[in-house]
Amino acid sequence: MPKPLIFDIHLDLSMNALDWNRDLRWSLEKIRRCENQMHDRVDRSNNTVCFPEMRRGNVGLCVATQIGRHSPYFHKLPGWASPEQAWASTQGQLAWYRIMTELGEMTPITSAAQLDAHVALWENAPPCDDGTPYVVESKAQPGKLPIGFVLSLEGADSIINLDYLERSYNDGLRALGPAHYGPGRYADGTDSAGPLHPEGKELLKEMMRLGIILDVTHLCDETFWDALDIWEGPLWASHQNCRTLAPWNRQFADDQIKAVTERGGLLGMAFDAIMMVPGWKHLKSKPEDYQLKIERICDHVDHICQIAGSAAHCCIGTDLDGGYGTEQTPMDLNSIADLQTLPALFRARGYSESDIEGFMYRNAVDFLRRAWSE
Repeated sequence: MPKPLIFDIHLDLSMNALDWNRDLRWSLEKIRRCENQMHDRVDRSNNTVCFPEMRRGNVGLCVATQIGRHSPYFHKLPGWASPEQAWASTQGQLAWYRIMTELGEMTPITSAAQLDAHVALWENAPPCDDGTPYVVESKAQPGKLPIGFVLSLEGADSIINLDYLERSYNDGLRALGPAHYGPGRYADGTDSAGPLHPEGKELLKEMMRLGIILDVTHLCDETFWDALDIWEGPLWASHQNCRTLAPWNRQFADDQIKAVTERGGLLGMAFDAIMMVPGWKHLKSKPEDYQLKIERICDHVDHICQIAGSAAHCCIGTDLDGGYGTEQTPMDLNSIADLQTLPALFRARGYSESDIEGFMYRNAVDFLRRAWSE
């Protein structure tokens, strides 16, 4: 039986390639062996994402990020000393995506027509023996299908001024989250507090003019509600779980979930343990302490579906290898390909095949079709 297509709406691919120095064309094992003696980051040798594993898991579509935080003098979080340096960093990330495109590893998706063509490419490719699709020139020597990506910016600090936002749109940017962790130039994010900055209000207006999707992930509570007072376009929370089940301001409270779903938005299932279970202590807790399994994400999906009154607002937004690895994922998640265990887990909870297809890719595809047809 062919594996269902997966659309993961949050992966920090360029960050892994350039900041972690991972060649994502390598196998998972090769990357881990290369990092075996590295100790500069806690997630070394614990990676879960690479192109071979994405293809093995039929992850044919993703939202791929750029990220560049501005950290001014005496800022508590790491980042660039100036917005100009942050911009330059994101341009290096853009260059990497373009090189991967030239090599046939990835392909950018910026329109509904491109999206539909890419979905058809993956859905119509006959499977190899392991269920993954192949390009049909020769079954004896199968080719690689390119991984489609929608470009997103996580945190707007690198947008030097609004002229740079339009430049980014022309370079393929289609989604943007105004803040990441802490205080930012345009908005305050996770573990911070405050209203939406005046510059952030102007940013949102320009995003609406250009047709860029608002990613409300990471917005602090006050900024979240300020943004929704202004925003009239499509929005999603690309990697966002439920505060009721994993208390911390990084997750959304029930009224925030309701606000996103009432506006036709999506919430992506995130597989970071700190966002899945209550009481996780960063750099101290282990998945074994909670006997954490992939199935735990079904509790978050159930909760969102109950609030929304339907299964149309959940999708996958793993954030895998987003600054952590298997030291902070469910025990049964060794690779992004293990997302293929989700359909059986959802069937066991009584979800229909249509619901499951929605979770895996269809809800996100339909969302983009609507957003790009307006």
